[in-house]
Amino acid sequence: MYGNDLSERKKTILKAVIEAHILGGEPVGSKYILENTALSCSSATIRNEMAELESLGYLEQPHTSAGRVPSVLGYRFYVDSLMSRYAMTSYEIAQINGLLKNKLYEIDSILELASRVASSLTNYTGIALTPSRSALHVTRFETVYIDSSSFILIMILSNTEVKSKQFMLNREIDRDTVERIAIVLNRNMTGLTADKITLSAMMQTESEMGDYASDIINTVVRYICKSLEVSDNNSLKLSGLNHLLEYPEYSDSDKLKRLLGRIESGGKDLRRLIDEGGEGVNVYIGSESTIEEMNDSALVFKPIKMNGHTIGAVGVIGPKRMDYGKVLATIDNLSGNISLLMSDTKFIGPGNDDTPDELK
Repeated sequence: MYGNDLSERKKTILKAVIEAHILGGEPVGSKYILENTALSCSSATIRNEMAELESLGYLEQPHTSAGRVPSVLGYRFYVDSLMSRYAMTSYEIAQINGLLKNKLYEIDSILELASRVASSLTNYTGIALTPSRSALHVTRFETVYIDSSSFILIMILSNTEVKSKQFMLNREIDRDTVERIAIVLNRNMTGLTADKITLSAMMQTESEMGDYASDIINTVVRYICKSLEVSDNNSLKLSGLNHLLEYPEYSDSDKLKRLLGRIESGGKDLRRLIDEGGEGVNVYIGSESTIEEMNDSALVFKPIKMNGHTIGAVGVIGPKRMDYGKVLATIDNLSGNISLLMSDTKFIGPGNDDTPDELK
């Protein structure tokens, strides 16, 4: 386990180097450590300790500079074991609590607002990501009988989005048949992504409804398939891109262009990281993300869950030397407020254009 090979003095020096580098962005030398820590040792001893930290992989020496900068391993140990808990200011808390005053009803709107708040408070680029819709499936079907020639189909999707449509028929239908449609759909169509709704599954569903309602089921299944085949466009929202330009790590315009191109290419790489991440605040430092263009960057995010399902994520992207204490506290508080907002809101999800007035 990393860190077990470090003495308390080495930990103090490593923490001081990292926090100085986060603040100034320059290599840190032994003189700074001697003047800004309570260590009672000589500058030569500190230099030796820094050299050992470098040999152990926690620090790096750029070019021929006398100072050192943290490595990915150094940052990782700092985040996991050395970082002090950040105490949010009353202004920052007020900004986050302001989310609760916004009566938003869609995942996209809530997460996009949260990413803007995250960007504003941390001075990094905020991200809001909703999960890939290619894996969407229906978790439950419900039907509502309107009259002898119409009924409403309600679908609860795997991302908790609710879609509904009123079907107008050219012949009569009774309440029992409408109720049976929901039973048959729940038995045969739940858990199936669009590509899994095969001809065999459709025929089985039609067979269970009988000849009388098989044509209705055919129309309903086509609507189900269409609803699940939704584009992945706009699943990734970025806020405060200009903040990246404030850091020398992004002064190379070509390098920045490649990074933004990779991030904005549908968000597939970020979705993969979110799928692999845990339920708490996740931190990917440099090469830990396995995205080459992010080797000089860090990604911090927390998945947002509702009813046990991941419905998206909110976080920030910035340089490896980001202020991790502040960022983690901000993202954690933001996600908590989002969860509270959703639990206190009549949430209907995005893309619900077919919802009839009776259900609004």
